[in-house]
Amino acid sequence: MSDQGPSQELGYEQAREDLIEVVRRLETGGTTLEESLALWERGERLATLCQSWLDGARRRLDAAIDPDPDPDPDDAGPDTDPEAQPEADADG
Repeated sequence: MSDQGPSQELGYEQAREDLIEVVRRLETGGTTLEESLALWERGERLATLCQSWLDGARRRLDAAIDPDPDPDPDDAGPDTDPEAQPEADADG
């Protein structure tokens, strides 16, 4: 496990490997309460970093699959203008 703190410079694969090592050490036991808490906190940071990498990958995939997402309803034009007044009936 790396002694450096998690950062954006840490790639997904390395962060995941470090997280696996943290979990293994916590599950094995044999650490003091203070060491366990430090490992837990590091694991939380690594898990957040991994999730950030995965979220970014998902956004990139979504953009590649649908490069022109549905337009904003506010930009749809006069047919969907919420301020447009309906035409009055001739009867009333």
